[in-house]
Amino acid sequence: MRAGLRALTSRGRSFLASGIAALLMALLLGENDLFRIGVLITALPLLAAMVVARTRYRLSCARRLDPARTEVGGEATVTLRLENVTRLPTGLLLIEDTVPYALGVRPRFVLDRVEARGVREIDYRVRSDLRGRYTIGPLSIRIADPFGLVELTRSFTISDTLVVTPQVVALPHVRLSGEWAGGGESRTRSVAAAGDDDVAPREYRQGDDLRRVHWRSTARHGELMVRREEQQWQSRGALLLDTRRHAHRGEGPRSSFEVAVSAAASIGVHLSREGLGLRLVTDQGAEHLTDQGSQSLLDTLAVIRHSPARSLEMGVSALRQGGGDGLIVAVLGAMEPEEARELARLRHSSITGVAVLLDVSSWEGGDRTAAENHLAVQTILAGYGWRIVNLPAGVSIASVWPDAANRGRYVLDPTGGAA
Repeated sequence: MRAGLRALTSRGRSFLASGIAALLMALLLGENDLFRIGVLITALPLLAAMVVARTRYRLSCARRLDPARTEVGGEATVTLRLENVTRLPTGLLLIEDTVPYALGVRPRFVLDRVEARGVREIDYRVRSDLRGRYTIGPLSIRIADPFGLVELTRSFTISDTLVVTPQVVALPHVRLSGEWAGGGESRTRSVAAAGDDDVAPREYRQGDDLRRVHWRSTARHGELMVRREEQQWQSRGALLLDTRRHAHRGEGPRSSFEVAVSAAASIGVHLSREGLGLRLVTDQGAEHLTDQGSQSLLDTLAVIRHSPARSLEMGVSALRQGGGDGLIVAVLGAMEPEEARELARLRHSSITGVAVLLDVSSWEGGDRTAAENHLAVQTILAGYGWRIVNLPAGVSIASVWPDAANRGRYVLDPTGGAA
């Protein structure tokens, strides 16, 4: 009963206050008819509170997202499935799902009645112009009486996650790797052996498949020998994303930072589809990817944020320590010439380097100094053999990506080593 009284609506409290006032006036004036009216008005919200508070609905709830992962600006359909698992029909149900502000207003629905063992499905759509990982739920149900005097809220505990990934733009095919290592279509490759097999046939070990027995070697050695498994080869590359706050300009979805994230996502998906195993590196160091596919990359980029770092030192160090890369693609914001020179030295004769340079001076908040540094960085990287892709504001990465096929000018490091 106490819970029911706390659940009184404004209408219910008004009824209760009016009934009490009518009772007091009836007692003062001695009006029996007014007393009867006061009793009725007072009893109505109290009875409604008692009935709603004693209501014991048993409902099950399930939620489905289609799709559970969408691009920025894309829509997802949320389907709510409510089932009345009791033998009694429900009354009026007011349903509200919890949705983050970035996905729109909270959806609200009214169910007049759900029969015994009945099922209801409700659909609504969500859309976001911002990347991120958003929690949808839990679902709350308000049980109300027919007069709207009492509303009691019950909540489920389940929730689901919607991942909004950066926008991915289809890129044209550009030959990137292998040209600095003698030409041809081959890429610098790293071996990922499926087991610990040797190069030559080896002795039989417990658990080996008998179909792998190499009979000629078995006859030669006098004991069972098995063939080595075919080794899996995969091209390797690294994707560097500059997330430093001071290196970008603008705010919101059209800022240079969001353009850089979208460009990195587009390049990563494009290279993954061409069979390149990528690792993601930022100015904070290497990012952990659960697999070599593009899905893990997109999930990581969906939640990546600005960093307070002032230099690319940690990112350059992570690229240098990783090793084995035949291709390095760097998506960069504003840089100082000294930082560009440190990054440029990572490229040598067996590595193809592609620098996607965002011309932050073309964004709102850009200045002349940024424009001058942009030209200086471009000259330095090109001098060390990097391929330069300029990306100003308002230009799609797909339209400038063919510039990645243009070789840079290969020079010697001024300190004496090969660049």
